[in-house]
Amino acid sequence: MRIGVDLGGTNIAVGLVDEEGRIVATDSRPTKPERGYEAIAKDIADIAFELIKRSNLSVSDIKSMGIGVPGVADSEKGIVIRAVNLFWTKVPLAKEIRKYIDLPIYMGNDANVAALAEAIFGAGKGSKSSITLTLGTGVGSGFILDGKIYNGAHHFALELGHIVIGDNGVRCNCGKIGCLETYASATALIREGKKAVEKNPNSLILKFANGDINSITAKNVIDAAKQYDEDAMRIFNDYVKYLAIGIVNVINMFDPEVIILGGGVANAGDFLIKPLKKEVSENILFKDLPYADIRKAELGNDAGIIGAAILD
Repeated sequence: MRIGVDLGGTNIAVGLVDEEGRIVATDSRPTKPERGYEAIAKDIADIAFELIKRSNLSVSDIKSMGIGVPGVADSEKGIVIRAVNLFWTKVPLAKEIRKYIDLPIYMGNDANVAALAEAIFGAGKGSKSSITLTLGTGVGSGFILDGKIYNGAHHFALELGHIVIGDNGVRCNCGKIGCLETYASATALIREGKKAVEKNPNSLILKFANGDINSITAKNVIDAAKQYDEDAMRIFNDYVKYLAIGIVNVINMFDPEVIILGGGVANAGDFLIKPLKKEVSENILFKDLPYADIRKAELGNDAGIIGAAILD
């Protein structure tokens, strides 16, 4: 058995995971990052002990603990180099946790560990290379090659949300203009949905948001597009076009076997995947050669815990 920790700015989710990638017990607590890393480390250890006890196991039955962090981590040194949402810089997280529980501890970026879970137990199972794109508030990504996370020389490889695909005048949180995530995140759909209903209050987008422009979600835009709302269809078609540009760039750079789409927007399923595949096929460089299959992620919110657990 292994322990996986999905550490976020809002919640700490911990799971006990078996060798087949099944979560057999799980629990969570609010992160409350303002308390400092010492309190969070103790919470992680406390939850782990609770799960071990609940499962009638002992610490000696646990092979390792893995932690997915929302930032950059050096697993060999046991340090979280930087995690903006936790207000951490060079935090010795592994050392702090081992004050309470004596286990080998591995760490990785949260998007990378989710990609690892999908590659080993989810939509990429059986492939030698896969890239997962998480379409949420931003665009997260991870590259799995021969069953291992490709971290790069400085632990921050594959920030595909920040490849520049154009200039739409929207500044990314990273400071640049034209990043993929300014076009292909859930945030992008929300931004464009709000613009549309300001011009056309009769749009179904606003109806699905119960008439509150500030409550508009990416799902509202997608649901309106499914009902052939003109504004929503235009926004969604643009979204697909820009995401396809990003994916074509990814294929040209890495040529993976599989590209997996996760995050809230991917819940649109075939409504997204079918037109996306068509757009990619029309813009791919080598049209006479096979290229990455595009699939929806399978593990959902469990991917973070599962992927963290199998880090080594």
